[in-house]
Amino acid sequence: VQLQASGGGLVQTGGSLRLSCAASGVTFSRYSMGWFRQAPGKEREFVAAISWSADTAYYADSVKGRFTISRDNAKNTVFLQMNSLRPEDTAVYYCAAAGTPQAVTIMRLYAYWGQGTLVTVSS
Repeated sequence: VQLQASGGGLVQTGGSLRLSCAASGVTFSRYSMGWFRQAPGKEREFVAAISWSADTAYYADSVKGRFTISRDNAKNTVFLQMNSLRPEDTAVYYCAAAGTPQAVTIMRLYAYWGQGTLVTVSS
């Protein structure tokens, strides 16, 4: 199973980025997907999750209303649209797959992880 995250970069405060995560070696439509992030010197934290059918999504309070998670099961890809970015959003963002149909926020339930993509928001 491979998860390949992309789309990170440097953006100014208030800007937008769209992260993508392409999955291979897995029946993508059977996995719920999530995004997590880890800022320098901090623990990895939950950002967003989406169920396998995309009918349910959860968000961390810190990103609610600014980030949107979505998925395209035909393309084995999950996305994270990030708007109104803030310096505190600076982190390495990781996508992950959980072997459950429901969207989950608990890190230990995710079996597969991508390599991460760096998002830097300048003030």
